[in-house]
Amino acid sequence: MKVLITTVPFGEKNTLPLEMLEGAKVEYVINPLNRKLTEGDLIEMVHDYDIIIAGTEPITEAVLEKASKLKLISRVGIGLDSVDLIAARNRGIKVSYTPDAPAPAVAELTMGLLITLLRSVHLSNLQMHNNLWHRYFGKRIADSTIGVIGVGRIGTRVLNRTRAFGTPRLLVNDLSPNHELSRKFKLEWVDKETIYREADAISLHLPLTTSTKDMIKSKQLLMMKPDAVIINTSRGGIINENDLYEVMKSGHLNGAAIDVFNHEPYSGSLTKLENCILTAHMGSMSVDCRTRMEIEATEEAVRFINGVALESEVPEIEYISQQDQL
Repeated sequence: MKVLITTVPFGEKNTLPLEMLEGAKVEYVINPLNRKLTEGDLIEMVHDYDIIIAGTEPITEAVLEKASKLKLISRVGIGLDSVDLIAARNRGIKVSYTPDAPAPAVAELTMGLLITLLRSVHLSNLQMHNNLWHRYFGKRIADSTIGVIGVGRIGTRVLNRTRAFGTPRLLVNDLSPNHELSRKFKLEWVDKETIYREADAISLHLPLTTSTKDMIKSKQLLMMKPDAVIINTSRGGIINENDLYEVMKSGHLNGAAIDVFNHEPYSGSLTKLENCILTAHMGSMSVDCRTRMEIEATEEAVRFINGVALESEVPEIEYISQQDQL
């Protein structure tokens, strides 16, 4: 069998995933362009491979039409908006993913961005590099109202880490409220509009679907407190980037931190805003979590090669969710 590894970097910090493929005696190729592949790139590449170990590249129906030998997509990560699950199923292609591996790293980056925004660390750093001395007032987490939209693997970890800083007011929203978490964290389950109006900081932890695409536009941003901040470490496209730019340019909102973008690599208007922290989709990029993701995705590929049942095949609910969006 032949394996195409589309995600990069891969095997850079730990070569075990590559050693596993070599041990399985399969031929593999790592993304020869060493950048995020486009749909067109994939269409040119996929025709000769049985397995793709994928990142967030767009594995669309058009790509799958050219992948006549493809039998498995093993996703390095949790998001599935880049994979056309229905088209894959219709062609008998299995899809697996690594839903737990990235969560600790994404939650920790979220906390780092939260503290940075609340204490204006990024602005002070910029001032110091310009030989200016300005001491910013900020807020402590324990003295803030924190809004978390999406309380799954990552959102729950963010709540857990937030409580380590004291007892902030925690406003949360999710399609399926978890009342066991309420007892543990003293949560207030509210609608999203309440979070927009009352939170000092909002953190997003949602999949990208038709219902979350452009979920936060000018209307929602202007509902927020003028000195509030917002963080997105989940999926690009949930916050409308152009609207965020215009609202922040007008002076509304103290800051934002965006790790994920509608189109990556990103080079849009948000780069003009000093109070908008931009990071290059690096939420999962701690050495340990990235390594775990690569190993788990490779383990699934090796299981498939050896005729062993997959352990992290994408559940039916994800197919239903995509089907409902059609």
